[in-house]
Order: sequence, then C-alpha cells, then structure tokens
Amino acid sequence: MQPTLILGAALLPAAAGVAYMSLKGSKPSVSTDDLIGTNRPTDLRDAMLQQSALDRAIKPTLEKIVALIHKVTPMGWYATIQQRLMLADSKGKPEVVIVQKIVFCILFFLVLNVMKNVAYGPPLIQKLLYIGKPVLGFFLPDILLKNKASKRQALIQAALPDYLDQITVGVEAGLGFDAAMSRTAKSNEGPLAQEFMRTLQHVSAGLSRAEALRGLSNRNKVPELRQFVGAILQAEQYGVPMAQVLRVQAAEQRRKRRQRAEEKAMKLPVKVLFPLVLCILPTLFIVLIGPAGISIANGI
Repeated sequence: MQPTLILGAALLPAAAGVAYMSLKGSKPSVSTDDLIGTNRPTDLRDAMLQQSALDRAIKPTLEKIVALIHKVTPMGWYATIQQRLMLADSKGKPEVVIVQKIVFCILFFLVLNVMKNVAYGPPLIQKLLYIGKPVLGFFLPDILLKNKASKRQALIQAALPDYLDQITVGVEAGLGFDAAMSRTAKSNEGPLAQEFMRTLQHVSAGLSRAEALRGLSNRNKVPELRQFVGAILQAEQYGVPMAQVLRVQAAEQRRKRRQRAEEKAMKLPVKVLFPLVLCILPTLFIVLIGPAGISIANGI
C-alpha cells in the first residue's frame, strides 16, 4: 500500500473532527448585564453570528431538503415507511429514512466503482454486481427497519400470555383493570410493557380507555393483541365481568402460544433436511467412497 494512502487514512478522522468543531462553534458567554437586563438592545446580526455554522446554514438547508422530500414522495410509500417506523417504535421520520436510502445507494455505487479494479469473475457476474449493489444499498434501510419491527412484534406476541395472566391475577385480587395493567407494566420489561405504559399515559392525559386501547391495537400488528383489545372493549360495552374475560383471554393466548411452538417443532425436520443434503451427506460420501475410489484408480 502506498504511503500516501496510509497518511490520508490516518488524517481522515482528524479532518472530520476539525470540521465538526468548526461547524459546532462555541457557546456565547452570558454576562451579568445580560442577566439583569441592563445591556443595550441586541443586534439581530450579532445574535445570528453568535450561532454556529451548523445552526445558521446546515440545519435550515436540511429542513428545506426534508420538506422537498416530503412533497415529492408518493403518499403510499411515505405511509408504508411511517407504519414501519411505528411498528419498530423508532423516533425517526420517514424523510430521514428516504435520505438514508439515497445516501446508501450512492455509497454502494461509489464503493463499487472504487473496487472495480479488483473485481473478478465472469463479465455477467460483474454486471449483476454493478447493478445489484446500488439496489441493495437503496433497500438496506427498509430491510433493517422491517427486521427491527418484526422482532419487536414477535416479542410482544410471545410476552402477551404471561402479561394477561398477571393482569388477571391483579383483577381477581381486587384491583381495577388500569391498576392491574400498570402493576404488570412496572414489574416487567420489554416492548409490551412500554406499550401498556403508553396506553395508561394516554388515559391519564384525558383519552377514554376505549380510545387508548384502540391506539394500542393500531400501533401494533399482532393479531393476538388485537383480539385481546376487542374482547376488553366488548366486555365494557356489554357489562361482562372483566375478570371472567381476562381469564378466558389468558387461557386462549396460552393455547395459541403452545400451538405456535408445536408448529415450529413440526417445521424443524424440513429445515434440517437442506443442510443435511447439501453439507453433511456429500462429506459423508467423500469419507466412505473416497478411499475405495483412490484404490480403484491406483489399481487401474
């Protein structure tokens, strides 16, 4: 490797740090006159110059770019990204995800152009890589976001039966439904506990219990959670005892969890078949038939 490349790679973090400090700037000092209000009126230009270059130039530019992206993005695509962010409980915005997709696409394309001199293989494979890597970079944020959302929904689905058992015990012990849900959420950790606490915060903020529970159902795409919310809403509407409904729902969710476990166990032999055929059996045939083949070849 050339010394120039080594020196450039070593100075790159220092250059990034200097650029960050130059954009960040320093905080303006506050004098005693500013605190007691006896200083002269502040000049608008001086006040703007006291801000860093990041606040004066880059942030407004980024806000304009985000607004432009929001305008040109199709509503269906925008709604899909927003729904995935909600399912993943991410605090980001759809515009940020779209910018990430564009940046990753450009980066993958540039990396491909830099590494084209060391590319190997048939020309067809090189052309497929030339097209496929930018496409992969464009869809990489979607893949990561969808994977995060799927894992979070799976954790909620797996934890729901145990949470329902705890809520049922609390209601049968004399607690109200909200108090039992709050105690269950505080004594556990995970995404479902966070969702329960968010629902209770919405109730404390003034929403009715029915509206807060519908919000809980809409924020998650777990069928079992929607079934639980629907049963609670029907129990409130028709005056069915809450403890009885919770007991039935807890038993139903435990049965469904056992069925999912049995279904995964039934799929296991089929999943093991492919590694067995592709990896283990060829090696076994080489070990068993290899010496005989070598002896036959030497005899001939």
